[in-house]
Amino acid sequence: MKRYLSRLLALILVVTVGLAGCSGDQLSGNYRQDTLTLVNSLRETIELPQDAPNRVPLQTEARQKINDFASRYRRDDSVTKLSSFTTMRTALNALAGHYSSYPNRPLPQKLRDRLQQELTQVETALNRGA
Repeated sequence: MKRYLSRLLALILVVTVGLAGCSGDQLSGNYRQDTLTLVNSLRETIELPQDAPNRVPLQTEARQKINDFASRYRRDDSVTKLSSFTTMRTALNALAGHYSSYPNRPLPQKLRDRLQQELTQVETALNRGA
């Protein structure tokens, strides 16, 4: 009886962890659509003023989206060779690096301008199919 209960408990834990792990991913699997959605979301986060009341939760959400995007597409060979992907990764690394190193500081204007430029390049490359 004890053996069956331990197996049942193990099965319940595996199912629970599996379902909890799958629920966090908001990506559809369509690279172009996921990238455009992330670009729009990051633009909103980048443009937030320092005194915005929802700044911290949006930054946390942005970091989670960056991690989800990177983990989903970094090993996809059909995507990693695209110029839109390499530019997107550059922008994501810069933004994630700032949030990790300086979580309480606003984005410097120089970084903000660079990110806007890179996100525009990503959109242009996606429109060309690259």
